[in-house]
Amino acid sequence: MKKAKRIVVWFRKDLRLHDNEALTEAIEHSEEVIPVYVFNEEELMGETPYGFRKTGPFRTQFLLESVAHLQNKLREKGIDLVIRMGKPEEEVFKLVQEVQASCVYANMERTHDEVLVQNGLEKNLWSAGLEILFFRGKMLYYTQDLPFPIAHAPDTFSTFRKEVERLVLIRDPLPEPTTFTPWTVEVAEEPLPSLKDLGHERAAQDERGDFEFEGGEAAGLARLLAYFGKERYLDDFLDSRYELKGRYAASRLSSWLALGCLSPKQVHLQLKKYEQKYKANKSTQTFLLELLWRDHYRLMGKKYGDKIFEEGGIRGQETKELSEDINLFNQWKNGETEVNLINACMLQLKKTGFLSHKGRQLVSSYLVNDMGVHWRMGAAYFQHILIDYDICSNWVNWNVVGGVGPDTKEDRYLNIENQAKRFDTKGDYTDLWLGSICS
Repeated sequence: MKKAKRIVVWFRKDLRLHDNEALTEAIEHSEEVIPVYVFNEEELMGETPYGFRKTGPFRTQFLLESVAHLQNKLREKGIDLVIRMGKPEEEVFKLVQEVQASCVYANMERTHDEVLVQNGLEKNLWSAGLEILFFRGKMLYYTQDLPFPIAHAPDTFSTFRKEVERLVLIRDPLPEPTTFTPWTVEVAEEPLPSLKDLGHERAAQDERGDFEFEGGEAAGLARLLAYFGKERYLDDFLDSRYELKGRYAASRLSSWLALGCLSPKQVHLQLKKYEQKYKANKSTQTFLLELLWRDHYRLMGKKYGDKIFEEGGIRGQETKELSEDINLFNQWKNGETEVNLINACMLQLKKTGFLSHKGRQLVSSYLVNDMGVHWRMGAAYFQHILIDYDICSNWVNWNVVGGVGPDTKEDRYLNIENQAKRFDTKGDYTDLWLGSICS
């Protein structure tokens, strides 16, 4: 089969060279590969209905670091990452015309705003007799390997787990490309924007935070190797995953997975190596379940589409009486509630862009079940503030908290007083973040 002269590879939430199907296929089917990343102004600078940005400073900084790292890796291999700012459906199309590419390769996204952009680019390409080909890269499992169509994906995690673990093998990750053919076409260069260009100022690292995130594939792989290394932090995962603080209380890989700096299949491969070296145990098995949960959330996003963003959620109707009282919401957002543990969690989130798994469970349950504030306001704030925001994981989780999730038996009400006694027994976490205020 004759190779195309040039293919444009549109990087999105797959900011890595390892296990990148779109990139691997483009190298296989073209003489030259032109990678591009477009900083989507609407995604980065647009506002939610509640008066704050869709993307806050922490994730924006992490994104900038991740794109810069990807660009440097490609330059080391003899080509470059083309940088553009604006609407991806327009900027990618203009680049295709500029370099006279045959088509665009990209890894597919399946949620509302991302699909609109995909469709817009596809329409523009069709107008010029060109096409875009989509590939996979977000999930642990390949969709085509699943024993059910997306429309019949099990709503309960337990059923999903039984079906996939029994019938489906997890594929090995694709290798990182070693070399690229140098370009024979001139491409207009644009610099990486700064954090200030994108409307934010970089805040000083809060010393109370137990982890400083650095964007990029190399940092993600380094964290993966450290967590699965000779110190055997993973062995404690079963118990430590619910701790409110601690540098190795959990893997902290979610930020790199969310932007695609790490492939879930690469994480799984490292997990298997760990089990071969040290033997499987309850912690390694529980860690695998977390990867499966991530796939299940994405399948729910694919199956129910825009419903995950709507008032009635996946079930299509409200099950709780909730308000959009902005004053109550701001009390929660600013850590000014009647509960010190909730305030400590919200302050950590505000100052670092990160919160432990247990912390997220606590603050989401409190907002909805104790304050009676609509779950969509919490979901939108998490979208803004979290450094590891993942569309499907975030919105499906908040559906569940709001009582409109896929599993009708699941109820996420947590008694905050009992939770504080169990997970912050001595008040160490609360004291760390509130200090004299708490005293």
